[in-house]
Amino acid sequence: MAEHSFPSIAAGDHKGYMEYAISIAKLSPPAPTKFCVGAVLVDHTNNSIISTGYSLELPRDSLGDPGTTHAEQCCFIKVAQRFDLPEERIGEVLPENTALYTTMEPCNERLSGNRTCVDRILRLGGAIKTVYVGIKEPETFIGQNEGRKRLEEAGVVVSVVDGLKDRIMEVSMAGHEKHGGSS
Repeated sequence: MAEHSFPSIAAGDHKGYMEYAISIAKLSPPAPTKFCVGAVLVDHTNNSIISTGYSLELPRDSLGDPGTTHAEQCCFIKVAQRFDLPEERIGEVLPENTALYTTMEPCNERLSGNRTCVDRILRLGGAIKTVYVGIKEPETFIGQNEGRKRLEEAGVVVSVVDGLKDRIMEVSMAGHEKHGGSS
């Protein structure tokens, strides 16, 4: 059923899935106006990768409009295309034990005015019960991201995969001007 050949990652190896999400994030074109994020949608029941995505991977959103597609959004659009469904209905075809791995906390505000990744997850009606994140969203563009709080309030478990923060920050900030010290 998968459209691509994905690596085999051991069941429960959250760090392994996040490492794969980092490798996906590296495919995102660096730019000072965005983060390079990678996302992996996983069926934990049979330990298989459903879909992957990275920032700006797809030139058009699910409505065919050009835009700034986020990593999670690209994962969802690919599933929608595979099943010939509108993106908001992919919850109908996602396996019961679907989890999302994303190198950065899903956005809760978009300067572009596009639907946020938190909204995209929540409108799937509980199809994604767990979101694994590598890092919180830096306050570079929108300030404090309340995405984790909104997901948790809606019953989605948000779990941080520790030990990869420095690598994820380096990949995420590709194209940004380097500053000394922490920002």
